[in-house]
Amino acid sequence: MITGTVTAYREAIIRLNVRGPGGGEKTVEAVIDTGFDGILTLSTSVVAALGLPWRTRERAILADGSVTMFNMYEASVLWDGKLRRVLVQAVNTTPLVGMGMLEGYELRIEAVAGGRVVITKLSKQRVP
Repeated sequence: MITGTVTAYREAIIRLNVRGPGGGEKTVEAVIDTGFDGILTLSTSVVAALGLPWRTRERAILADGSVTMFNMYEASVLWDGKLRRVLVQAVNTTPLVGMGMLEGYELRIEAVAGGRVVITKLSKQRVP
């Protein structure tokens, strides 16, 4: 189970421990963004500090409909008690957790300032 809180600005926030290949680790506060179909975004400064290895460039469509390219890096994230290797987009904004990270989990948000955010693993995968 992963827990977090809702801020006064109505953002559902969780803390993630992100590790680089050399064992360096940073804790980041990430906003849950259900409109983001990717896995995770991190600032370029966190990517650099952890020495994350570059993997590829990918095209993405932003919320305003514009298209941009992002550098993708590999990181390990402590997720639900286990290390999970993921590709992260390097951006210069608040870290975001997307639906790709939440796949296979249930998200519950008490949508009030100070409300709880709870992410739990689904007992079985649902087939659409």
